[in-house]
Amino acid sequence: MFRNNPQHTGVYETQPLLQFKQVQWKFQTHGQVVSSPAIEKDTVYFGSFDANFYAVSRVTGALKWKFQTKSRIASSPALANGMVYFGSFDGSFYAVEAATGRQKWRFDTAGERRFVGKHLHGALPAGEAMPDPYDCYLSSPLVWNGRVYFGSGDGNLYALDANSGELKWKFQTGDVVHASPAIANGILYIGSWDSFFYALDAVTGKELWRFKTGEDPEIHNQVGIQSSAAVANGIVYFGCRDSNLYALDAVTGQKKWVFNNKGSWVIGSPAVRDGKLYFSTSDSGMLYALDAKTGTGIPLFSSKKWPMFSSPAIAGNMLYIGSDEGKLFAIDLSKEREVWTFQTAASKQNGPKYTKADGSPNYEAAFPSPFYDDVLVGYYHLMSVGAILSSPVVENGVVYVGSTDGNLYALR
Repeated sequence: MFRNNPQHTGVYETQPLLQFKQVQWKFQTHGQVVSSPAIEKDTVYFGSFDANFYAVSRVTGALKWKFQTKSRIASSPALANGMVYFGSFDGSFYAVEAATGRQKWRFDTAGERRFVGKHLHGALPAGEAMPDPYDCYLSSPLVWNGRVYFGSGDGNLYALDANSGELKWKFQTGDVVHASPAIANGILYIGSWDSFFYALDAVTGKELWRFKTGEDPEIHNQVGIQSSAAVANGIVYFGCRDSNLYALDAVTGQKKWVFNNKGSWVIGSPAVRDGKLYFSTSDSGMLYALDAKTGTGIPLFSSKKWPMFSSPAIAGNMLYIGSDEGKLFAIDLSKEREVWTFQTAASKQNGPKYTKADGSPNYEAAFPSPFYDDVLVGYYHLMSVGAILSSPVVENGVVYVGSTDGNLYALR
């Protein structure tokens, strides 16, 4: 599943890829791949903006089957008991047989939508309600104790019977829910674009507590929770577009500490291992290593201000993370330094056009004007560099990751 386990720690107990040698294979779709892959035995599963969900060979990348929905798939899949679960922007949530791709059941929500705000990010005209292009993910499902949990753009968090799709309960928040749920000790944790982070009883859906994050009523830039939570040692960690990384007591919701990123969003989900917490930022393009108990720590890596929406994955002493520049970085945690980098073909081809001489993103070249239509144009200019919004997955010395150039890559 997304982030590998129900606690979403982002840790993979497998052989790391110490040095990149070659692309083992790449699988081309006809849309952006922001879905993070899931792997079971010899098959890799992922979705694409071309509205198809794919199952390909882990060894060769050959297509095994594909399943078509009616809109882009920006949800990362979860696998359990021979089934694969994922959501689509068509407003439906799907359960299909992992071996064949045959649909077992479908659950229709009240309808998907992206977060909407007036004068969004300062775009014009100021009085117009605007869907946020940076709300690019859907909630990724989690399977636990025979149930599957996921959030929706209709503002609900759903709990369904994993075998039949029967609704067990739903919990209404105040806005879009595109973060992915995490579970620990029977408590489900998830954030909403309504600025609240919730803890619910996973069996009944009863609210146990909620935590208030920041607001931004003027341009709706510093508000909303896209980051999915990670839970470890009695603390739940999550990022927010109010530029904070929060650490809360998992039982009470009391704030343990907060790390402020001075205006830079935290979109990716943190990774936690051995008392250390790792997370990345957007505009400042920083990867931090913090003490998980105190929140003190150091900058571990800089992507030269290219945003990092991708969440870090850890295997052995290696950490892997993608950037909007179309690069995947591999960092040796024992040496605290970058040891290799992979660059997508689209990044090599289109990146120079939107990159300044110092290596930072050239937003002036990408965005024609602050008018909302031009903001959308600028967003897609930046996606044309083969941005890696997908979060990497590690299995037996191979790293799998998607790109907005339409490819899923297997790196070895």
